Amino acid sequence: MSENIRVVIYGLGAIGALIAKNIIEKPWIKFISAIDIDPNKVGKDVGEVIGIGPMNVKVIHDNEADEFLREARPDVVIHTVTTYLDKAFPQLEKCIRAKANVVSTAETLAYPWYRFPDLAEKLDKMAKDNEVTILGTGVNPGFIFDTLPAFLTSVCVKVNRIHVIRSIDASKRRYPFQKKYGLSLSPEEFKEKMAKGEITAHVGYAESIMLISSMLGLKMDKVIEKQEPIIAEKPMKTQYFDIKPGQVCGIKGLGVGYIGDKEFIRLELIAAVGREDYDEVIIDGEPKMTWRSVYGTSGDIATAAMVINMIPKVLKAPKGLITMKDILIPSHIASL
Repeated sequence: MSENIRVVIYGLGAIGALIAKNIIEKPWIKFISAIDIDPNKVGKDVGEVIGIGPMNVKVIHDNEADEFLREARPDVVIHTVTTYLDKAFPQLEKCIRAKANVVSTAETLAYPWYRFPDLAEKLDKMAKDNEVTILGTGVNPGFIFDTLPAFLTSVCVKVNRIHVIRSIDASKRRYPFQKKYGLSLSPEEFKEKMAKGEITAHVGYAESIMLISSMLGLKMDKVIEKQEPIIAEKPMKTQYFDIKPGQVCGIKGLGVGYIGDKEFIRLELIAAVGREDYDEVIIDGEPKMTWRSVYGTSGDIATAAMVINMIPKVLKAPKGLITMKDILIPSHIASL
């Protein structure tokens, strides 16, 4: 494998910009360019867009991505544009036609056969035909709710149940996070916007459940997902929102996977203003185990880290559409 992996970032939003700032510090990565649609970014120097000074690397418009990718021939494209595979598919097609491997933060790509089975099969065939690898990952899905608990079961001879709790102080997160979790909305507005897809809160409970089950060699008979608003009982304030009593100050989300009528996997997410930050994995098995991070796991930098660290591993992974199940021991990559 080349010690100078050629990388393009597709989508220069908050996560894409954070990834860009960190990959330029990796001596084993050659950052070629970024692709975006924002007229305030296109044509400008990437370094100026992300606030670190000139890099002599220009932002390319999405309309020119097909031709650019074919000419630039990156080894890996980091895709950070959207959540849903149906929206991401045209962009992924461009990468595959250019014979570029892809690491994407699209949540539904973490286990795309659940919501988009037809597109997943089409993407897998296209990737194999072009001898490239496509991986969806991040901090969640990709780590907290799936890869981490599956890894912890490595020391169990028997597993009866897996329970993961992720608690987040929403006030510490950036504006897009707080907005998509519905902070300051009335309960009625929250319900309406969730139904219309104008806000989403967390996406990926089912993907994480299916990913865990595939890693453990199990078949889920039923998966349920639900999210409910947490209502403020007193005035609350974040950097971006003033929340009155009776308005939404966070969400409580749940994903449950069943084998028969038995609950096997339970994923809980509580993200609200003033919550304690922590992640906890409880395994009822032989032996029993509880793992807890008292700091929680920072969403943005952890997502950037996961994506960057998967770059060399994707180049060694099987061709086609894969999941974190197919990655050999995820880890930090210091050098190649």
